Amino acid sequence: MGIDGIAPLADIAVSGLRAQSLRLNLIAGNIANANTTRTADGTPYRRRDVVLQTTPGQLGGVTILNIARDMSDFRSVLMKGHPDADQYGYVQMPNVHMPVEMMNLVTASRAYQANVAVLKRYQDMVEVTVELLA
Repeated sequence: MGIDGIAPLADIAVSGLRAQSLRLNLIAGNIANANTTRTADGTPYRRRDVVLQTTPGQLGGVTILNIARDMSDFRSVLMKGHPDADQYGYVQMPNVHMPVEMMNLVTASRAYQANVAVLKRYQDMVEVTVELLA
């Protein structure tokens, strides 16, 4: 791998940073809305997640395909007296599960840290190369 083959490594790490940063923001939104029983469309909040795609056939990092809503069923919780309760006292709660969100938060955070470490190593290599050439 020549010097030309090293620069795309930084691009790969940067694409990973962007993807994990968006993922962390979506997880934070999911956690913040874990008890939101009514959104603008009148339904409980649906958890969101990012859909990523790799560049086929080459080393090119990831691209953000879209932000998808989890279409799994809402949880029904007995909460008589709640403004959104049905005739039997059950409230439909968002499909956000805190243990899953916390696990996703840790993995996204670690992936972000790994990409930062790659960029730091890349910066170190460039600095050493410039010193050797000077």
